Amino acid sequence: MATATAPFVTWNDTWTIGVQEIDAQHKNLVSVLNQLHLAMSQGHGKDVMGATLNSLVSYTRAHFASEERIMQQNGYPDIAAHKKEHEALTDKVVKFQRDFDAGRVGLGVDVMQFLGTWLKEHIRGTDKKYVPFLHANGVR
Repeated sequence: MATATAPFVTWNDTWTIGVQEIDAQHKNLVSVLNQLHLAMSQGHGKDVMGATLNSLVSYTRAHFASEERIMQQNGYPDIAAHKKEHEALTDKVVKFQRDFDAGRVGLGVDVMQFLGTWLKEHIRGTDKKYVPFLHANGVR
């Protein structure tokens, strides 16, 4: 009987920002990050971890595009700074993905810690900054 591995990141309702579409995407990002961690902790091969990493990268890009679209549609004044944060993470993760695919780096705890910490801090910090503006514009 296999022992269940605890989730790497456990969703916390205090991370809810109050915009349904974005909250659902954040929960999905946590789920995909947990899938990547599970694949790593169970010693799955490069193909499985690579596919899971690709899924995380793709979903993160789609999420960022969605978030930016909502901010753009509502005239969020600090969208440029928010986009820069998105671009910085995307650049780091894509570089890591290329290095992983080329066999130059493995999927380590330090990378997982970085991703988990970035996600939590981005949701609780940067994302929560635009919530009052979106709520004032009727976005829920």
